[in-house]
Amino acid sequence: MHTLGHDFIPPGIHAGGLRYHGMSPIVSALVREKLVEPVSVHQLECFEAGILFARTEGIIPAPESCHAIRTAIVEATRDPNLPQTILFNLSGHGLLDLSSYEDYFAGKLKNVIYTDEEINRSIKNLPKI
Repeated sequence: MHTLGHDFIPPGIHAGGLRYHGMSPIVSALVREKLVEPVSVHQLECFEAGILFARTEGIIPAPESCHAIRTAIVEATRDPNLPQTILFNLSGHGLLDLSSYEDYFAGKLKNVIYTDEEINRSIKNLPKI
């Protein structure tokens, strides 16, 4: 499992379930074996994708699911001539997260980017094994 240490506290973002900075053992193994590739997407793009999904499918997705939707859109539009099947996980509805959508529409959300300095500060405190 990858970690930035116990003293690393990610900033509060709309998708609290994604604030955990470690990867589960199965995800770590899949990444190590190059069966999956982790990607990073910003929360404003994710909300944009979630709103598009809600308007086309009639389901308000949970903010965590918006990350999967955004990535599916990126993959689907990478090469429009490439026939493909894209599977993503819609992990839940966003009815309990409507205040996050309200914050998005009000312009209160921002993209959060970890700097190398922040990451290195946390890694420096990890025990040497």
